[in-house]
Amino acid sequence: MELKRVVVTGLGALTPLGNTVPEYWNALINGVSGTADITHFDASKFKTKFACEVKNYDPVSFFDRKEARKYDLYAQYALVCTDEAIKNSGLNLDQVDLDRIGVIWGSGIGGLITFFEEVCAFAKGDGTPRFNPFFIPKMIADIAAGHISIKYGFRGPNFTTTSACASSTNSLIDAFNYIRLGKADVIVSGGSEAAINEAGMGGFNAMHALSVRNDDCKTASRPFDKDRDGFVLGEGGGTIVLEELGHAIKRGAKIYVEVAGGGLSSDAYHMTSPHPEGLGARNVMKYALQDANMLPENLDYINTHGTSTPLGDIAESKAIMHLFGEHAYKLNISSTKSMTGHLLGAAGAIESIATILAIVNDLVPPTINHFTDDPEIDSKLNFTFHKAQKRIINAALSNTFGFGGHNASVIFKKFIE
Repeated sequence: MELKRVVVTGLGALTPLGNTVPEYWNALINGVSGTADITHFDASKFKTKFACEVKNYDPVSFFDRKEARKYDLYAQYALVCTDEAIKNSGLNLDQVDLDRIGVIWGSGIGGLITFFEEVCAFAKGDGTPRFNPFFIPKMIADIAAGHISIKYGFRGPNFTTTSACASSTNSLIDAFNYIRLGKADVIVSGGSEAAINEAGMGGFNAMHALSVRNDDCKTASRPFDKDRDGFVLGEGGGTIVLEELGHAIKRGAKIYVEVAGGGLSSDAYHMTSPHPEGLGARNVMKYALQDANMLPENLDYINTHGTSTPLGDIAESKAIMHLFGEHAYKLNISSTKSMTGHLLGAAGAIESIATILAIVNDLVPPTINHFTDDPEIDSKLNFTFHKAQKRIINAALSNTFGFGGHNASVIFKKFIE
């Protein structure tokens, strides 16, 4: 069968750098750090006392108080950024077939805050089970997709992908596939996460995954730097409206970019560590290029997974060198996690938005917080350190890799009719 073309027609973001897409993009291209001391709870006894929190967020600005209590914070984030994306897309819900619009969401953890609060309340009690009736529906990782579909009446495919930090890239690839196979006209996709609480910080600290640079937290996220010591935990969400090209043209939609292809792979190596030679990362980028019917030299920019972990950044840079060869030196490469921190399952969504806007604006967002070259990473690669760089970007790839060895890469390209 002939596969249908898929385009992006709407964007929404709620991030540590800004609570709308324009705010987020402006902060990205200006190299702003979203890291600050934790305000969600008292972190004074934790190894890491900082994170990339969403700022100036008040649920009652978006929900009435009774409604807000029904949603875990991760689901609130999903609904807020989706509202922006739906409005941005210009979809008139009275003039489209709601049976042909779906929601495919991504979240690595789901309602961790709700789970922690409910279990703590039980532990402090006398053993009598007194749980909130909303405990389970607030906590489950699929409920954000459910809430989005209920709010807008979308009756098409509806589910959530969970593949750790690759979750929302996985969701975008699934959405892309459903549309190009003709199973939906529009799919609202993306991801959200809200894990900055005692359990989230304590758990990642116990794994030695987080930076502990408490004396200089603004520069703690240091992708590809010799002295990186772990990632900075982030939170928020991003929504991308994917649409079949003919459907978008018929309604006169603004088209940002075309989705060119996606790849999925597994490291099949270790529970939390990447393959030391970046084998899974190399394969997933190769599969994405094959799916897009592109050669390595067709790419101009890679938004890397680039978490600022000692092993991960080396593995990803090796994968890029092995796959792209001499063309690797002609690429712009950057890690926007240097500014946003790591949004876990939502990382792929907000980083795909950054990749899309890089193509639209022919402008590569920077990797900030670089001080010392790592001898294990080729210093001739252009990591777009310190400042955004102008260049024509015809096609760009976004990488996300998750615990368990899950890898997902998606390619966007300039839309040409």
